[in-house]
Amino acid sequence: MNHEIIKRVIFDQHEVIANTKIVIRDVTLEENANYVLVGLRRAGKSTLLYKRVQDLIKEGVEWNQIIYINFDDERLLGFDVSDFDDILLVAEELSDKKHYFYFDEIQDIDGWERFAIRMANQRHKVDITGSNAKMLSKEVAAKLGGRYLVKEILPYSFEEYLRAHGVDKNGYSSKEIGRMNNLLASYFFYGGLPESIQFSNKREYVSGIYQKVLYNDIIVHNGIRNENGIKLMIKKIAESVKQELSFTKIQNIISGIGYKLSKDVIIDYCAYCKDAFLLFTIENYLAAILDRASNPRYYFMDNGILNLFLYDKKSSLLENLVAIHLHRRFGDDLYYLKSARCDIDFYIPSSSAAIQVAYSINEPEAYEREVSNLLEFARNRKDPTSLKIVTYEEEKTLTIDGHTIEVLPLKKFLLETGI
Repeated sequence: MNHEIIKRVIFDQHEVIANTKIVIRDVTLEENANYVLVGLRRAGKSTLLYKRVQDLIKEGVEWNQIIYINFDDERLLGFDVSDFDDILLVAEELSDKKHYFYFDEIQDIDGWERFAIRMANQRHKVDITGSNAKMLSKEVAAKLGGRYLVKEILPYSFEEYLRAHGVDKNGYSSKEIGRMNNLLASYFFYGGLPESIQFSNKREYVSGIYQKVLYNDIIVHNGIRNENGIKLMIKKIAESVKQELSFTKIQNIISGIGYKLSKDVIIDYCAYCKDAFLLFTIENYLAAILDRASNPRYYFMDNGILNLFLYDKKSSLLENLVAIHLHRRFGDDLYYLKSARCDIDFYIPSSSAAIQVAYSINEPEAYEREVSNLLEFARNRKDPTSLKIVTYEEEKTLTIDGHTIEVLPLKKFLLETGI
């Protein structure tokens, strides 16, 4: 590839990085480690790399030592694995000092992982981002093992969202509390995609990002021809958040409105949506290990995207936001519990914590449903348990039959440090 084009791409990126205002994220990156950052498109992966670069410049590293390539740049159309060597040659032309390499959205360059391995073996400092989990298939992950640390980057947490707006989460004045409550409502309906805070019409921005994920990371990337089929499936999953959804059940829901998708196609489509970090799932802890993956609950990685499909379903948005928060905190150590006697929205084995979600428990039916399930869970446990109900704004402590249930408003739950 033409070296002058590569240099222009690098220099233009230097200007972008130098002029970017960084919001501190609650993400820890080891200084000397090489990373592969993955996650939903526009979740803030690139900005984390910008922060790495800005820190290096403050420490005295020269800009010509920073080799930052964004493979979404249209000037790099046609770039293939044979062109990676040109990046190394350009780096030597720019500086004879140590180089720091950053490769953004590298996943669509076939063979990228072999180059990444070579770079690591040659002791280069390299960080990589990508929006598609295909770059982290078991085979690729095995090859990268020990050379790179893999970290999933989610959209802003609520604490980060407040920070981006210059709001102190510990503020106590009426003005600060009022502003925090307004931002909670915005976060609840429009999600935490970092760039969304710049837009007055947040729904329009979020819709644009969803379209990019749908077409670029799912349809085009996987060669899907049945666009209407996958759009319909995603819509029906959104309308069924909070429910267990087997592939057969998804098929039946879709066929019930006169549209046919085979079970095998649905299996593939669900995998593609998870690969693109649009969706994530949690499994039933009480199910047999071999059956857990067959009847999961689906959640969206960002509330703003889920809200594109819903009309006045605050309970679904509330549970989805709690799911995102717990997924961020506990990763694979997060389940639901479902049996003939007990139905728990979220269960964290390592903390022996059971969490129910209800927009309000002021109505007797909602109160009885959430409390009885938690008490049933607690009665069958020998170890100490943490019992919580997350509501939108109610707060109280219930003591029943020797068990304590903490009812938390969403704001407090999202900002608390423990479970």
